Amino acid sequence: MDKQIKLFLEFLQNDKKLSENTLQSYRRDIMQFRDYVMANNINYAKAKEEDIKDYLKELQKEGKKTSTASRSLASIRSFYQFLLRTRKAKSDPTASIQSPKIEKRVPSVLTADEVELLLDQPKDVDLKGTRDKAMLEFAYATGMKVTEIIDLDIDDVNFEEDTVTCSNGKKSRTIPLGALAEKALKEYVEKARPILIKDENNKALFVNVNGSRLTRQGFWKIVKYYKEQAHIDKDITPHVLRHSFATHLLQNGADLKSIQAMLGHSDISSTQVYAQFQDPTLKNIYKKTHPRA
Repeated sequence: MDKQIKLFLEFLQNDKKLSENTLQSYRRDIMQFRDYVMANNINYAKAKEEDIKDYLKELQKEGKKTSTASRSLASIRSFYQFLLRTRKAKSDPTASIQSPKIEKRVPSVLTADEVELLLDQPKDVDLKGTRDKAMLEFAYATGMKVTEIIDLDIDDVNFEEDTVTCSNGKKSRTIPLGALAEKALKEYVEKARPILIKDENNKALFVNVNGSRLTRQGFWKIVKYYKEQAHIDKDITPHVLRHSFATHLLQNGADLKSIQAMLGHSDISSTQVYAQFQDPTLKNIYKKTHPRA
């Protein structure tokens, strides 16, 4: 089974071009399933529907969330579809199993006043404050995921066009920058970043105090720090800023199609997204509806 798992993960990485985070999720799900199969003397290639159902029940007993069980089932289903294609299994034991229903939660969103309070916390008095100000303004201005932001290079920002280009595998989208985010970002790029970086060949847009590319964990800690400084009771993560970005645009009259494009949702192809951002009306929509544009 270990050999087939290795081949499956290589297939996801090389053929499906999945991100490292997604790949790690598949790896965790499949390895946990492998442990269950081994412990219960189940022949994985001949597993039955009941075996999979029993495994899902085991996850439930362990107190796993419904969303975790649903994701695990999806990973196992993909694994068996791979085994079928490679003729290592004759049937898919997950074929008739429905995913557990996940209760849709309303995403946590900040009010415009709370955003204002949070973004006012970093003070442009030292290198870190200048960077943090730019980073928080940028996160709210673009609605980008934290993994997308930390992967950005300096060349991805176009100050002449007031845009940033986000590339994720085969997909690419260009997002307008608001006036306040652009001002804070210029301040950081011109005055703080050149001092922070230790190697001129370093292309990372946002770097830590050691001059290395900022990590996901580092980004989260910074947001948490300023949330506490602002004395905001809500749980604030980089993703909450993304939710707030979309919600505030919608509340101010932006259409869903434009918001989906700016967020890079999967139901819009990369070509359609790129074409939309070539349309100057999208930048006008952004400027009219983003609270800090």
